[in-house]
Amino acid sequence: MFNLLRLPYSYNVLEPYIDARTIEIHHGKHHKLYVDNLNAALEKYPALQSLSVLELVRSLDKIPEEIRTVVRNNAGGDACHTWFFTGIGPNEGGNPRGALAAAIDATFGGHEQFRQRFAQAVLDVFDSGWVWLSRDGAGNLLIETTPGNDNPWMFGRRAILAFDVWEHAYYLKHQNRRSDAVEAWWRVVDWDRAEERFQTGG
Repeated sequence: MFNLLRLPYSYNVLEPYIDARTIEIHHGKHHKLYVDNLNAALEKYPALQSLSVLELVRSLDKIPEEIRTVVRNNAGGDACHTWFFTGIGPNEGGNPRGALAAAIDATFGGHEQFRQRFAQAVLDVFDSGWVWLSRDGAGNLLIETTPGNDNPWMFGRRAILAFDVWEHAYYLKHQNRRSDAVEAWWRVVDWDRAEERFQTGG
């Protein structure tokens, strides 16, 4: 049985950057539905229930074909949203620190250049999906986009930052102004958590 992430903060503490109603719907409705759907899909597969969500999305080729798409969408949704919600927090924002900051500077030419490229990747997503700062098997940083609830773990990479480009993540406050949503998200990014993910592999 998979359980919905218990948020480490209350719905309203990310205001004015992310409003309480958006967090409530995003977490309590959308994220919860992914968890509920995943539990229903695995009800007849007790061996799969013992795996973590990341283990599921890393080994989709071993999932029975009749439930593979459901598991891909819903285990992916749980993993992506857990990474998103635990990668932000109150009294955060600012700039990256430590080894991650140095890697961002080396890879993208500085924090501002990184932010610009990341924001452009968000704007370039045609429909729903995610934008990630991730790390490949050689340790290199990359900005990548994935459709639906696909994610870096499916392709052998590690996730550091996750931005949700599904409209339910920002539309109540920002409507179609994705650039405003990204700018608000930067104000709540937990760079200490990002540094931890960078150091441990995500």
